[in-house]
Amino acid sequence: MIFIKTPEEIKIMAEAGKILAKIMKQLMGMVEPGITTKELNMAAESHIFKFGAEPGFKGPISKGYGGFPTALCSSVNQVIVHGVPSSYKLKQGDILSLDLGLRWKGYFADMAVTVPVGEISPEAQRLIKVTKKALKRGIKKVRPGNTFGDIGNTIQRYVESQGFNVVRELCGHGIGKGLHEDPQILNYGKRHTGPKIKPSMVFCLEPMVTTGDWRIKKSKDDNGFETTDGSLSAHFEHQMAVTETGVKVLTELE
Repeated sequence: MIFIKTPEEIKIMAEAGKILAKIMKQLMGMVEPGITTKELNMAAESHIFKFGAEPGFKGPISKGYGGFPTALCSSVNQVIVHGVPSSYKLKQGDILSLDLGLRWKGYFADMAVTVPVGEISPEAQRLIKVTKKALKRGIKKVRPGNTFGDIGNTIQRYVESQGFNVVRELCGHGIGKGLHEDPQILNYGKRHTGPKIKPSMVFCLEPMVTTGDWRIKKSKDDNGFETTDGSLSAHFEHQMAVTETGVKVLTELE
């Protein structure tokens, strides 16, 4: 069931999204060779509590993540999503996907970005650029009357036109009082298929793109998912509310 949110619910989630974007911007500024992903997680959790919010992914709060052990998901290179922060020191040339969620006044906010660690390869630069642009193209398709298939088709066609692939087994999602609500929003598909988009729906779009095969496997930590062929992966995510005429992104970076 896809929940239609009230104006008050959307207002609260807009507040949550603004807080989350501020924290994400601070984390992005910390990324450099030598820092550990565990240090980034500690900073994320500290900032969340300073704002009076709760970590969205950690422990029993997040039923959708099955009790994830940390506030931040930090996924390096071939890891697509749900990488667990560790003592790993980021190296020059790595790419890092930061996925962060919080709960504010009973409602969730969720977003992700992929950032370079120092100087990175031209291929990695292009992967990040294409994935970010795929999200923008998907957002442009969010308006009443379109379908979720229209979004997935737009993302898939653009990504594949650039010589990359979209991950098929992971997807975007509705969000509200639950971190993961209906609908599941695929990053591939056919136009004019799936549920129609309606005003006051709130959901997250999150293209996950690889330079190689789109197939995935579980990471050794049993939480993360990574590419089966070891190819690089990037991930961008925004949370948004559907308006009468289009869309309002709730996690926009200032």
